[in-house]
Amino acid sequence: MNSLKNKVLSITIVVLTGSWILFTYFSNLNNNNEIYSAPQKGFLAPDFKLNDIDGKEYQLSEFKDHLVIINVWASWCKPCQYEMPAMQKIYDQYKEEGLILLAVNNTYQDSVSNVLNFVKSNQLTFPILLDVEGDVSTLYKVQALPSTYFIDRSGMISEIIIGGPMSEALIESKIIEMDN
Repeated sequence: MNSLKNKVLSITIVVLTGSWILFTYFSNLNNNNEIYSAPQKGFLAPDFKLNDIDGKEYQLSEFKDHLVIINVWASWCKPCQYEMPAMQKIYDQYKEEGLILLAVNNTYQDSVSNVLNFVKSNQLTFPILLDVEGDVSTLYKVQALPSTYFIDRSGMISEIIIGGPMSEALIESKIIEMDN
């Protein structure tokens, strides 16, 4: 009797396991690998188009042949607040050499008035892009703020730094690395 129970249990486990495998396979057919598509170091940076606080449109792909830093942030994020002065200093130091710094505000989790106040009080002069719908955060699979992507002249991601705040020295070292 025990051997019959063991056989029935084994068959039940095999059937349930097979059913689960088939279920997950068929339920993921339409995902188009979305769950695996987070940008990674060594791969082309996903292109996007956003407007800045003045309404000017920016598209990442327009900056080929430039070093680009994409910093995803929010005005309420303490590490973001602490690293912005370092970002400004690095931008001032390298903008004449063609550095592009795109500060993508998570406006869908922030407010435009808070962003404007933050930009004004910190005297930020680099482009502040508004991600009103969360498109860039979704495209880049942003999990934490700040998230910073260093993109080389060929459009490839050379480094991703999740969290912060980053120091001037760290930002500068990443710029030097991606320019060599």
